[in-house]
Amino acid sequence: MKQYISIDIGGTMIKYGIIDDNGNILEANEIETEAFKGGEYIFNKIKNICQNYILEKNILGICISTAGMVNANTGEIIYANKSIPNYIGINYKKSFEKIFNIPCEVENDVNCAGLCEAYAGVSQNTHSSLCLTVGTGIGGCIIINNKVINGFSNSGCEVGYMNMFNSTFQDVASTTALVKNTADALNIDKNNIDGKFIFERAKQGDKVCIEQIDKLCDYLAYGIANICYVINPEIVVLGGGIMSQKSYLYDKILNSLGKYLIEPVLKNTKIDFAKHKNNAGMLGAYYNFLNRQNLI
Repeated sequence: MKQYISIDIGGTMIKYGIIDDNGNILEANEIETEAFKGGEYIFNKIKNICQNYILEKNILGICISTAGMVNANTGEIIYANKSIPNYIGINYKKSFEKIFNIPCEVENDVNCAGLCEAYAGVSQNTHSSLCLTVGTGIGGCIIINNKVINGFSNSGCEVGYMNMFNSTFQDVASTTALVKNTADALNIDKNNIDGKFIFERAKQGDKVCIEQIDKLCDYLAYGIANICYVINPEIVVLGGGIMSQKSYLYDKILNSLGKYLIEPVLKNTKIDFAKHKNNAGMLGAYYNFLNRQNLI
């Protein structure tokens, strides 16, 4: 049985484990990222994880999903925000292939989430997909014929920075924005509430929470519509923590899309919610590895 190390490096947690050649997760663990300690610290933590597995198992490859912008050809982190200091310039692929003498592939976490859905989720067997992850910010991924469109300088589909209403897409349509706006409207500390609180209150009939969720859905639909006019995807896949509220959000987002998309585009664009949640990064990193190694 072929086995691969798969690692998902997030700003808060690192998920890691072993995946076989049928896409089965054989082992899964997680540890805190401790991102504030910086890029070199995280690099050494990932190296130790790989080293321990390679000593114990017959590992054929290292698959990495990570926060930040990645040059997927070279494996280098080319941009990361201040939450992970000194992460720019870290190169897992070059270093690990030299250290362990096995292939390593690295890709951005949202791109991995999109690949996960394309190969084993709701966008499987589609011509093209737009995957959005809605959380602290908004991440985007475009996949055409099972290939990520990275763009000329590896910043393709960085839609969170898209200009909207004198702000950015993620500043008006992320979970962070929902929490802030709801806290302001309720006149409470934003640190005392989260998305779960807002949805629970909305389902109980709280007018403020309902109104803020409706605004979020409208902003999301506005952004989605603009992207769809450019790339015309077969399916839009929505992921991230609050997207687990599919039954509550689906009709609201679809109704708002009806305001912003012309009928020929709307009727030919499927909207769905990500199948894979906690394991999306690990699975996506695995499919990215197989893809870039021409194994699928």
